[in-house]
Amino acid sequence: MTLPAVLQGRLRLPMIAAPLFIISHPPLVVAQCRAGIVGSFPALNARPAEQLDNWLSEIGETLSQPIDGRRPAPFAVNQIVHRSNKRLEADLAVCVRHKVPIVITSLGAVEEVNQAVHSYGGIVLHDVINDRFAHKAIEKGADGLVAVAAGAGGHAGTLSPFALVSEIRQWFDGPLFLSGAIATGGGVLAAQAAGADGAYVGSAFIATDEARADEAYKGAIVDGYAKDIVYSNLFTGVHGNYLRASIEKAGLDPDHLPESDPSQMDMNADAGAKAWRDIWGSGQGIGAVTAVVPTSQLVDRLAREYDDARRRVLGSAAAIAASPLPA
Repeated sequence: MTLPAVLQGRLRLPMIAAPLFIISHPPLVVAQCRAGIVGSFPALNARPAEQLDNWLSEIGETLSQPIDGRRPAPFAVNQIVHRSNKRLEADLAVCVRHKVPIVITSLGAVEEVNQAVHSYGGIVLHDVINDRFAHKAIEKGADGLVAVAAGAGGHAGTLSPFALVSEIRQWFDGPLFLSGAIATGGGVLAAQAAGADGAYVGSAFIATDEARADEAYKGAIVDGYAKDIVYSNLFTGVHGNYLRASIEKAGLDPDHLPESDPSQMDMNADAGAKAWRDIWGSGQGIGAVTAVVPTSQLVDRLAREYDDARRRVLGSAAAIAASPLPA
């Protein structure tokens, strides 16, 4: 299947920068789009709610200006569609008014949300952690999927990316992006080789100049490795990946965290703020992040690594073709 027009042509890399709760804001989104990838932010990051209209105006106006004769990549807004998000209806109306090109929905698939985005020609990508949720999302009208596999930052599943993409591709040939410990250009290419159309990258962007994150948080991303990530549902009611150091700083034992009651999950902005402000989300791919850099520099690195990985793969393929198997 051909990708929707909004995901073609204007991308330097086949990649969406994942929406980072609290951290993503207009300067980061604009920098991501200008660097040639889809930038995004959660609607709940705009506080008070009235600020969302201003953010969308700022992003839209800035990205309407070409850079070196080319248009920046499109942007996306993440909507939490769980019933605890009391802002959903109002925030969605603002997105419709601004004709946000891509809406990424999380924690529930709602047909009315998809219809609202489709009313002006936008597309909806829904993030899922398993094949069952993927089916539900498409049945309710989502245009594409984000497969959130093991190792992804924030709320994440436990399935291997190879297993999850393979199961989805058995029945779905539409837009599919893969999330899960991807922080290198080689990882972006691997996502495509596995069957996805591109990668969904989040944690690496925490360690950028434009990210609205505490400097200690950025430093922890730079200093951290996969071993420093803890998987727990204590903080929001939904399982996610967090930095061990932030859990210890909060006075908790990361190796003996109690289980939370999923039925008490509350994703409204006020309740969720402390969890993400003081307990820092992160994926397992942060070992590839070695410095805090401008977003443009991070995307430059990813692009170089992506091209290098393509050359390696093509070289290996040529070598294999030149060396036939023994009879």
